[in-house]
Amino acid sequence: MSPSDPEVPPEVLVIGAGCAGIAAARALRMAGRSAIVLEAGGRVGGRAHTSDSLGVPFDHGATWLHQARENPLTAHIAEHIDHDTVRERHLHLGDRFATPEEFRDYWRAHAAFEDALAKAPLAPDRPVTEAAPCGGRWDATIAHWLGSQINGAELERISLEDYVRTDLDGPNLLPREGVGGLVARLAEGLDIRLNHAVRHLRWEGPGVVAEGDFGALRAARTIVTVSTGVLAAGGLRFTPELPPATRDAIAGLPMGLLTKFAFRLRRNVGVAPFHSARRAVTAAAPQPMSWVFRPFGAPLVFGFVGGARAWELLREGVAATEAAARADFAAMFGADDALGEALVTRWGDDPLFLGSYSHARPGHHASRAVLAAPLGEGRLTFAGEATHGRFAGTVAGAWLSGEAAALPL
Repeated sequence: MSPSDPEVPPEVLVIGAGCAGIAAARALRMAGRSAIVLEAGGRVGGRAHTSDSLGVPFDHGATWLHQARENPLTAHIAEHIDHDTVRERHLHLGDRFATPEEFRDYWRAHAAFEDALAKAPLAPDRPVTEAAPCGGRWDATIAHWLGSQINGAELERISLEDYVRTDLDGPNLLPREGVGGLVARLAEGLDIRLNHAVRHLRWEGPGVVAEGDFGALRAARTIVTVSTGVLAAGGLRFTPELPPATRDAIAGLPMGLLTKFAFRLRRNVGVAPFHSARRAVTAAAPQPMSWVFRPFGAPLVFGFVGGARAWELLREGVAATEAAARADFAAMFGADDALGEALVTRWGDDPLFLGSYSHARPGHHASRAVLAAPLGEGRLTFAGEATHGRFAGTVAGAWLSGEAAALPL
C-alpha cells in the first residue's frame, strides 16, 4: 500500500481493511483528510476474499453484489454476469429431482411465505417464525433456506422487523474477478498497514490512541470496522468502556455462520454452468446444504452450510465439514467421485471475524443505528455491515456504512 510519513499523525485512524474500512479511507482521501488503515491480518478485504488456490478465482466469503441497481459497488465492477439470468435451480426431493410442476408449486409456496412476512405487523417485534407459514409441504424447506442458508442463522433467532427491512432482491451480480478481487482493487493506493492488530483503543480525548504490538498511533478520530463477533468477544479493548447502549447493541447483533466450501470437479455431473442445486428438508435431511455449479464454466462447484449445523461442523473440524458436504452431494448425485480437491472456509473460528455476518435478535433492528451513532463528540464511530439498516450482512452495507462514517469527518 502507500505508507504516509509516520512522524505526522493522521487525522483519522481506520481500524480494519475490509469493505467498510476501505470505503471510509477512500471517502476521507477524496475529502482531503489524512487517514491510516490498521489491519490485523495479512491481506485486505475482510470477509470479501478471493483466492485461486483451486486453480480459478474463488470467493471465500462475499460472492454476489445483491440488489445491484442500488449497490454502490456496481459502479466499480469489471467483467461480470447477472446470475439471475443464467441460474436455473434444481431441488432434490430425496430420491429424485423435482419435476417442473413440483418446482412451480414450490415457488408458489415460497412467494406466499415471503408475502406473509412482508405483510406481517412489525411491532411488537418477534422472531420471524412467529409470522411465517408452517405445516405446508414446502414450508420447512423454505424456512431453512431463508434462515440458515441465507442469513446464517435459524429464523427463530432473527428479528422479524430486521428481516423485512434488510430483505434484498436482484439483480445479483457475480464478478469474474471475485468480490474479494474487486474490493482489493479498490484498496489500491490507500495507506493500509497490514499485520497491525489494534488491541486497545483509548478514546477519552482529546483525540484517540490505538495500541498494539506495533506500538501506538494517535489521531483526532477513529472509525472502527471490526465485526460484532470480535467486539462481543472482547477482541478490542476500549478505554473508557463503551456505553451500555453500545454494548447492548453489539450483543443484539450477533454473527451468524455460513461456511463456504468448494471442490474441483473431476467430471461433469450434468448440471449446467451457473445452475444451483439443493435438497428439500426431510426427516433424513433436516439441514441440507446448497450448491452452485461451474461459475463461468470453471471446473468448480461451491456450496454453503449455515446456521447451527455450520457451527456444529466447525467445532468438529474441516474434515467433518468436507465429509458432510461430500455426503450431501452424493445424496443428490449417487456418489461423490466427481469431487476432487476441496477448500473449506473457517470464518467462525477465525479470530479476526468470529462469524460470517450479523443478524439482529428479536427487538434489535434499531441496534444497527445505535451502533452506528458517533461517540465521544465524534472521536469514535463504528462502521461495518452490522451498522447498516438496509444492506446489513452484505458488502454493500459495509461499504455504505464506511462512507457514512467518514462523511462527518
